[in-house]
Amino acid sequence: MNADRQAVTVIGLGSMGSALAAALLDRGHPTTVWNRSPHKAGPLVDRGARLAPTPEEAVAASPLTIACVLDYDALYAVLDPGAESVAGRTLVNLTSGSPEQAHEAVAWARSRGADYLDGAILTTPPGVGSAEMMFLYSGSRAVFETHRPTLAALGDPLHLGTDPGLASLYDAALLGLMWSTLTGWLHGTALVTAEKTQATTFTPVAVRWLTAVAGFMTTYAPQVDAGHYPGDDATVDVQITAIDHLVHAAAARGIDNSLPELLKSAMLRAKATGHGSDSYASLIEVLRNPAGGN
Repeated sequence: MNADRQAVTVIGLGSMGSALAAALLDRGHPTTVWNRSPHKAGPLVDRGARLAPTPEEAVAASPLTIACVLDYDALYAVLDPGAESVAGRTLVNLTSGSPEQAHEAVAWARSRGADYLDGAILTTPPGVGSAEMMFLYSGSRAVFETHRPTLAALGDPLHLGTDPGLASLYDAALLGLMWSTLTGWLHGTALVTAEKTQATTFTPVAVRWLTAVAGFMTTYAPQVDAGHYPGDDATVDVQITAIDHLVHAAAARGIDNSLPELLKSAMLRAKATGHGSDSYASLIEVLRNPAGGN
């Protein structure tokens, strides 16, 4: 351990919690761990972690506690019995949840004299410790800055703002982006592999295309903020014609068309509300107002 590294406690040693503790150990942080099933701490203890017998002793061992448990109910079940131990300390909660739960958690922490940051992990356990991976945080800027050097051991720490619910909100939005993107890739892969093309042949082309798609997002973001969607690159009407080609090609090859039909439905709703000659970004209006109307 490195004497100039902050001591940290990790509560919860599932796959992700264990990865968090391992990353802290790798960077020389004196690390105390606790888990409901103590045997899970064995590999970490072998690497130099200290296993605390109770959550209270674990929290008391460090100025900073990082929690990564099943859900917020599990968090309270672990910390409530010895809640006095968090007074004067900082709790960083990397447990998945909702923005509303984050607001409840910061109130819980404040009532017990603790500082609190809510967070979200944008990687799987093997990516923990990589500076390429984003960890999102929301809450007090001062608390974040105090602990930024330690949080950087886990990945690239990004502070989104003082609203404690922002990390959870971004997490949900970015997971939606991931699932939509991966499902679109899988649909395209099903289409081209129906003609004996290998997924490994198609994917480099798809990844290169995503660079262009990222450019579209950058172009459309100011349009969304302004509520003005000039169709000077490609209109919704053009996209409706184009997606019909995808639907036809997939149907001809026996590929499920649920995803493109869903996308086409949103495009048609945008057209019906007067956005046919606008850019694709105008679909946000029907997403914001699914009941219809302008």
